[in-house]
Amino acid sequence: MTHKFHPTLLRDYDLRGRVGDTLHEADAWALGRSFGTMIARSGSRRIVVGCDGRLSSPMLESALVEGLVQTGIDVLRIGLGPTPMLYHAEATENVSGGIQITGSHNPGDQNGFKLVKAHAPFFGAEIQALGLMAAAGDWDSSTGRVETIAIMDAYAARLVQGFDGPACRIGWDAGNGAAGPVVEKLAQLLPGEHHLLFTDVDGHFPNHHPDPSGEKNLADLRALVRDKQLDFGVAFDGDGDRIGVIDSLGRTLPGDQLLGLFAQVVLKTHPGGRIVGDVKSSQTVFDRIATLGGQPEMWKTGHSHIKSRMKQIGSPLGGETTGHLFFADDYPGYDDGLYAAVRLIRAVGSLGRSVTGLHDAMPATVITPEWRFPVSETRKFAVIGEILDRLTAQGADICTIDGVRVRTAQGWWLLRASNTEAALVARAESANQADLDQLVAEMDAQLAESGVGRLATS
Repeated sequence: MTHKFHPTLLRDYDLRGRVGDTLHEADAWALGRSFGTMIARSGSRRIVVGCDGRLSSPMLESALVEGLVQTGIDVLRIGLGPTPMLYHAEATENVSGGIQITGSHNPGDQNGFKLVKAHAPFFGAEIQALGLMAAAGDWDSSTGRVETIAIMDAYAARLVQGFDGPACRIGWDAGNGAAGPVVEKLAQLLPGEHHLLFTDVDGHFPNHHPDPSGEKNLADLRALVRDKQLDFGVAFDGDGDRIGVIDSLGRTLPGDQLLGLFAQVVLKTHPGGRIVGDVKSSQTVFDRIATLGGQPEMWKTGHSHIKSRMKQIGSPLGGETTGHLFFADDYPGYDDGLYAAVRLIRAVGSLGRSVTGLHDAMPATVITPEWRFPVSETRKFAVIGEILDRLTAQGADICTIDGVRVRTAQGWWLLRASNTEAALVARAESANQADLDQLVAEMDAQLAESGVGRLATS
């Protein structure tokens, strides 16, 4: 027997598709056969499996486990919970890998899988290898066992281990995602006053889409912070590995600004540390890290890329604009939005300033949000290649770590192909609005030459 995955399902750092269209029950089963075989051939026989709260997750989880067991893998089921709870289980239980069924921040009709092997991200060529194994039917056959354990209490306890922060008044918005039950536990474990929104897990996402990088998705949290006059608010995506933050004035702190904030804390105990930010991050963050005595490093966007790079260079901290934050100083180095929330409370205490005060201290520039606009899977990478060729011929100052980041006297602009959606991603930054407008116009001109335009709603 063989299996062929839809060509758009196997992405750079996870598997993701539209349920009933590019993702089916058979794909979950085949993934189990391929990943299970890969684990078994490395000399191991035990992995952990978890899932988020999407309507399709139980179906996919069941098929995945069936495929794993048929390769002789013993499966440790942890059930419903955020992705970082799966990471915690993979790091602390006697297993050799893990799979989380999750659609992350994508719409409710989409779902997918995030994989870990030997406490390291599983991505890139490794994911493509799964497709080759399935297409060849290159699978081991045996019989494994299934065990179910409850790990949420232990995970929540780890989040607050060594907590030394102040008692703050905080709003929490779980967005009906998988983080909700853990948020409820944190509200009981942490000092202070806690106001909770949408902690019931509901795959219909009835209140708002669980993506804290979208401003409209923070409206309820912003209103809660304002009405209750709270110190700050935190929000999470559908699987809890990303964080969004609102200060007491209702202003959003993007993930790259949070990275700059946390660098102030981490570099106190890791002087000269190498701190990794993604290619979409503000230049002010890299400059701030250098001013604090750290070594800033710009790297590829994507949670797997950042985690992998941090391991390679021994980095104590990393982050992305979208709100993935990675602590490897006194935590295992994986992205955990809930732990980032706890660390934010601790930062308020150690830095002696409110979140609003820390926000005010950030360098001011004019920067666009992260624009995403639809471009087909078959076209998005080609567009970036065309633009890169033209810019190279023009002698432009470009960084090609991930897409094209163009540096000019006015600032910088970025275009890259999304690895999770059929879309291009854009951002630009300058010292003033006039220069920013010029940068955006240059970027739009390049897009137009390739027959692409940003939508007004982007």
